[in-house]
Amino acid sequence: MSEKKVKKISNKGGKKYRESLASFEKLKLYEPKEALSIAVDTAKAKFDETIEVHVKLGVDPRHADQQVRGTVVLPNGTGKTQRVLVIAKGDKATEAEKAGADFVGAEDMITKIQSQNWFDFDVMVTTPDMMGLVGRIGKVLGPKGLMPNPKSGTVTNDITKAINDIKSGKVEYRLDRTGIIHVGIGKKSFGADKLLENLTTLMDAVIKAKPSAAKGTYLKSVTVASTMGPGVKIAPTKFV
Repeated sequence: MSEKKVKKISNKGGKKYRESLASFEKLKLYEPKEALSIAVDTAKAKFDETIEVHVKLGVDPRHADQQVRGTVVLPNGTGKTQRVLVIAKGDKATEAEKAGADFVGAEDMITKIQSQNWFDFDVMVTTPDMMGLVGRIGKVLGPKGLMPNPKSGTVTNDITKAINDIKSGKVEYRLDRTGIIHVGIGKKSFGADKLLENLTTLMDAVIKAKPSAAKGTYLKSVTVASTMGPGVKIAPTKFV
């Protein structure tokens, strides 16, 4: 368990957490902006907490035709500087360096990850011809959510666009095993208005990604919360 998760769990019994929880109605379904304002106000940590959204969907993630996954560029970014590793050779490696990739390489980088357990990057981008090489470490990249994928735009020949999108606030959304999407949509310091713009952009993308095989209610629940704060529920109908 990560240090962040330990802190979050232990924080739920703390005085600040209880005070935050008592400052709003836990079971009420709020308007999106009001919910975000509460999430910002209840972010009591000394650091600039991330505001997260958790979306429960009415799909069965066990079925391939009900998967929901994609990317979207948030208009106000994420507030986080993404470190990009590009696996490429020749002209594409040069292009990556010019576009602002933090790390560029090929076999040398794969070896570094294998031998040194090196993961000082947030996103890996690669050209299609290098996927055979990257596949050698798929078993370690996959569990960390770092495996490049064409659907997320991280397997591409347009290296410049991929890097620019990532640096400007592109986020990936995908179902977990329980049918929930978890995405950070910005920082507490953004304020409710900018967070609302990001949330609306994300929710529009999730709604458009509704699988044709999905039956019944698609948006089951939408909750926003700061990294260390309590969840605030939003009426799902506000996004439909």
